[in-house]
Amino acid sequence: MADKVAVEKPAGRPMRYPYTFSAKIAQFPIKHYIKNQWIWRYYFIAAVACVPVFYKISKLANSPENKKAWAESQAKEAAEHH
Repeated sequence: MADKVAVEKPAGRPMRYPYTFSAKIAQFPIKHYIKNQWIWRYYFIAAVACVPVFYKISKLANSPENKKAWAESQAKEAAEHH
């Protein structure tokens, strides 16, 4: 029971100016940024919306027909330069 209280409530008061990196991280108001910035709300929606588009592009780019056309264009370009 005493361990649970110690984890929830930090001992002492926060530093007036957090000069160590860990103190800066501990005092960073991440809840405020997550609540008040638009990027946090739309980041996951955009990631989910983009996955099917990227999947389709990947399937088209890695199709056997496209690989064959790419090899032919590279062979033609190499023949012109040599």
